[in-house]
This record gives sequence, C-alpha cells and structure tokens, in this order.
Amino acid sequence: MVSLQIQQIIDVALAEDIGTGDITTGATVSPKKKGRAQAMAKSDFVIAGLEVFEAVFQAVDKDIRVKKIISDGSRAKKGDIIAEVTGSLSGILQAERVALNLFQRMCGISTLTAKYVEAVRGKKAKILDTRKTVPNLRVLDKMAVRIGGGANHRTGLYDGVLIKDNHIEAAGGITAAVQKQRKRLSHHLKIEVETKNIREVKEALKCGVDIIMLDNMTVNDMKKAVDFVAGRALLEASGNVNLERVAQIAATGVDFISVGELTHSVRAADISLNVKGK
Repeated sequence: MVSLQIQQIIDVALAEDIGTGDITTGATVSPKKKGRAQAMAKSDFVIAGLEVFEAVFQAVDKDIRVKKIISDGSRAKKGDIIAEVTGSLSGILQAERVALNLFQRMCGISTLTAKYVEAVRGKKAKILDTRKTVPNLRVLDKMAVRIGGGANHRTGLYDGVLIKDNHIEAAGGITAAVQKQRKRLSHHLKIEVETKNIREVKEALKCGVDIIMLDNMTVNDMKKAVDFVAGRALLEASGNVNLERVAQIAATGVDFISVGELTHSVRAADISLNVKGK
C-alpha cells in the first residue's frame, strides 16, 4: 500500500487524464470484459516504482491485480516481462498511461542513479539527489534515487539547513548568515554552507558548520579543500557534475556528490503495456 502522499499524486494524475470519462474506452470496451496486459521492457534499465505502478490500476479498479515478475532494484533486460496486470480491461486501459508515466520516470531515475553509484564504487563519496525535481513528484523522484543506490539530500526547505550564495549575500557574509541561523536552529539540524573558493571554505570551517558544499569548484580546488578541512567537517561537491568526471571528483576524497541531473534531466525508461486478452 502506498502512502497518502503518493496516493494523492496518483489521484490527481488520473483526474487530469480521465477527466469526465474515457470516451474511447467507453465506446469500444465493455465494462464487464476481463483480460490481462503485460508490461515489457523495451530497453535495459533498473526497475523502480512497481508499488506505484500497481496502485494506479487499483485506484481505477480495486479488483485489478498486478503480478510483479521483476522486483524493484533489479535490472530488466530488453524483452523482459516486468509485470502482468489482470482484471477489467476498461479499467486497465484507463489507468495505463498514468501508470506508465510514473513508472517509466522512476525507472529512468533509478537507472541513471545506479550508473553514478557504479562510477564512484570503491570511493567513500555517496551520490545525493537535489531539490531539482518535477513539482509534486518529489517523493517519487527521491524514492527512485534510493532504489538506484543513491541517497537523499534534504526533502525540502523545511527539513534541512543549506545556506546558499543568495542567503550569504542577503545576510552580509558567511559568518553573519551562520550566526543568524544558529539563533533559530533546532538542535537536531546540521548546518551546511555553500562555498565557491578556498577562502570561503576556511571561513565556513571557522564558523564550525557541519557540512561545506564545494560549489562548481575545479577538481584541484576540491582536493585542496579536502586536505585543508582534514575531516573537521563533511564536504559535498556540487555543480557541473556528470558521469564523465564524477570518478575524478570522488577521488578527491569528498564525502558527498550531489547530482541535479538525476531528477531534472532524466530520460524515462522505455516500457510498453500490451493487452493479451483473457
């Protein structure tokens, strides 16, 4: 069973798609007709979101059943049957597009995340997501990152402190921003500060912050920051991260690498749903 938040995403998506009714299915398929459909991989990817896929069909018709053949986190090969859907054919057809839209996106995110995780294997750096998600789909995007082997950064503005360049400018500097934050800080939250050069890294460290973000720095400057900080704070590399250079970034010794591409530019996995009759 999915969470209330995910169920709300599904309900809104179905209302957007079905609206006042599926006029094509209503004319061509009897509501009494039963059948089955198979979800098939049309490329290679990492499976993520089968629970969401199933919940879409059951939101349309609670009697529709989804048999999961390949589990979340597993790799599907082109031609593999991922799941079989059985029940009302009209219900299956009405849910099809929304179910695939959400499922394909989640699989795409999980697949790309797994590539980044593999690229830094053997290094201590963890791959993190960002807040660069599709509005209202963040919970699904971040779930897919976890299934792909990555970790989640803060969920939103409400559950983590990240003092970015605009906060620093508005507050009058890193030290001033950190001091103002500490006056209102809940004791269980860590403070992270964005920096763009070694001078700012030194200032952030002097302020006693927990995490220092190295924003759009060169690999050489990241290594200098790692050597200077020497474990006195956690270090997160961010900006201009791609698969071609992520291994180099990890080799500097940073603790985290945040990758906006995981969710803001993901390519959906290619999955078809084909009705097979009874």
